[in-house]
Amino acid sequence: MLKKFKIKKGDNVIVIAGKEKGKKGEVAQVFYKSDRVLVNGVNIVKKHKKSQSENKKPNITEEPAPIHISNVLYFCDKCNKGVRLRVEEKDGQKVRVCKNIKCGAIIK
Repeated sequence: MLKKFKIKKGDNVIVIAGKEKGKKGEVAQVFYKSDRVLVNGVNIVKKHKKSQSENKKPNITEEPAPIHISNVLYFCDKCNKGVRLRVEEKDGQKVRVCKNIKCGAIIK
């Protein structure tokens, strides 16, 4: 059975814990089995690539690494801060809503 998260691919999130705290980015991928998300521009690590053939040279590339989903919050543009989300039913459809009392904005 697959876990359900309120953070989806394409959401803007802010990191709330760890060495990357305070950075914002867009979710590129959600890893459901390991409870992690891949955020563009956050948790950049260097990978040492070995040469695969004579034509390809070995090099060092920088790419984002997954971060645990508990360390990110959805970034609400209306509130201008990281917020929790709740699911409500509006017009027979389930929608995600900002949990901030003053805001209550509906998220796509």
